[in-house]
Amino acid sequence: MNYFATLNPVAFTNALPGNIAQGLIWGIMALGVYITFRLLDFADLTVDGSFATGGAVTVMMTINGYNIWVSLLCACIAGLLAGLCTGLLHTKLGIPPILAGILTQIALYSINLNIMQRHANQALSADKYNLVLSSRNLTHAIIVGVIFSVVIIAVLYWYFGTEQGSAIRATGCNPAMSKAQGINIDNMKLIGLALSNAIVALSGGLLSQYSGFSDVNMGRGGIVIGLAAVIIGEVLGDALLGKHMNFMGKLIFVIFGGIVYYIVIGIVLWLQMPSDDLKLFTAIIVAIFLAVPYLKGKSKASFKKAGKRSATALNAKEGK
Repeated sequence: MNYFATLNPVAFTNALPGNIAQGLIWGIMALGVYITFRLLDFADLTVDGSFATGGAVTVMMTINGYNIWVSLLCACIAGLLAGLCTGLLHTKLGIPPILAGILTQIALYSINLNIMQRHANQALSADKYNLVLSSRNLTHAIIVGVIFSVVIIAVLYWYFGTEQGSAIRATGCNPAMSKAQGINIDNMKLIGLALSNAIVALSGGLLSQYSGFSDVNMGRGGIVIGLAAVIIGEVLGDALLGKHMNFMGKLIFVIFGGIVYYIVIGIVLWLQMPSDDLKLFTAIIVAIFLAVPYLKGKSKASFKKAGKRSATALNAKEGK
């Protein structure tokens, strides 16, 4: 009883806008993960490094007097180059996708340190610089996050409906058939990885502004959060829309997945669980949402269910 008495609902309510703002930012990152994970069928671990690269470039360019929008643009370009590096390691040198991503991720750690002038972190004060968003104004941060999400989703929906975008989706769906149809699957992988990591780096640039600093480790475990947002979004979308879920809906629910993930994390912290165990709770949350579609499909396709349906149909027929 003493434990429940210490739980203050007002404290959770006050923390909710911050959870939503962070969920939107990480949801944007999850859109980048969705491109490689679902559309390209490429297990890309570059994102842990390119996310921090986006934050480092944004902070350092802003500190050195560049406009914040120029800084964000350069962050996207840096992420794009990181994705291209992974793609080249895979397509030109024959390195497996996971290893190619790990190699780029490791290299980016040193690159990010050099970008931040050999410092593990760099501060970015909202008092000194005109930032796009900040944790000091959560309402504004949520609005900006929504605007960025809407624009990115609209652009991705349009792009993946073009001939080149459809070729990328075809490459992820069936590489052999795509190659037989004359699609250069290596180029499609390069474009997909570049686009994915550009979006991831943009998200890193937004988070560095929101948090007020960039850190060389800020992207560590980012791939897990991105996958969590994608999986949660898919489960929610399937539960709410079912067969009516189209490509636009999938992109939208990825953003919702990021928001739900951070709300769940907020609940975990509100329940006064040890913050040191946050990664453990993250793994548990992802495992649960990964298991839901499998268990749901298994229950529908089980022999026991089929037997019951057959018996019911036979009894109904005999009754007639």
